Amino acid sequence: MDLSLRQIKAFVAVARLSSFTRAAALLHVAQPTLTVQIRKLEETLTVRLFDRTSRSVTLTQAGRDLLPVLGRLVQELDGIVGDVRSQGTDYQGLVKIAALPTAAAGLLPKAIKSFRAAHPGADFRIRDVIARRILSLVDAEEVDLGITGGPTNMADVDVLLALEDSMHVVFPLAHPLAEAQTITPDLLLRYPLIMMHPDTSVRAVVEAGFHAAGLIPTAAGEATYMMTAAGMVHAGLGITFLPSSAKEIEAFPTLSSRPIEAAGFVRPISLVKKSGRPLPRLPAMFVSHLRETIVVSTS
Repeated sequence: MDLSLRQIKAFVAVARLSSFTRAAALLHVAQPTLTVQIRKLEETLTVRLFDRTSRSVTLTQAGRDLLPVLGRLVQELDGIVGDVRSQGTDYQGLVKIAALPTAAAGLLPKAIKSFRAAHPGADFRIRDVIARRILSLVDAEEVDLGITGGPTNMADVDVLLALEDSMHVVFPLAHPLAEAQTITPDLLLRYPLIMMHPDTSVRAVVEAGFHAAGLIPTAAGEATYMMTAAGMVHAGLGITFLPSSAKEIEAFPTLSSRPIEAAGFVRPISLVKKSGRPLPRLPAMFVSHLRETIVVSTS
């Protein structure tokens, strides 16, 4: 099957923009040229990819089935080209990172901004996912770097930077916890607990902290995303546990948070890469930048 990259890019552009005119302008080709590329692609695949009228362009079922696959192919090829280019220059290319939502929202944006100020050709693709998914993405080499929480000793990764993030209990401003002298694990069990999903690093750390105190927490509710957990607390459904760096706490002025006075309620944060795989130049430069940025921000 003879498919050209130009034909695939033409299909993806038209599919996403729903317009031959806008797609042609985006790809810097004449519209008749774009139309020919789409027609040749349809002839090669022996299927119609678009339903076209004088007013609209919509994908057929075959087109909808192909778009995720061909879109991902174009994205990956662009990333590979960026990596190759970055080997000959210090400021062009793509950095692919899978990160905990807290790191994706808190740590990375400022670091990326300061890095791009010095290297304006650098592009970033951030995937904010739960901890278990991060290590699998690093292992599959779908990303250059991972920022994950919890233990990494069972994974085939190299730890490039290690940090810690303490757990806070989050509660409404008028909650009795606001008046407590110290926040202890046994005190927390007096209230309904909104726990994070079992696949998250926050859940693992919180349960380990309770277990270290000889206690077993029971969830009155669960959430996969921290914003959902904070929203449940805001609605009066219970208290929850979030890292001190979580921006979700700031999203609700009606909520407060305090550290837990017990050993174990600390989440290790690790910047990792796949073991035995040298980093491309630009991701390696960003690792160095992260080390400098984090040292400066925490000193």
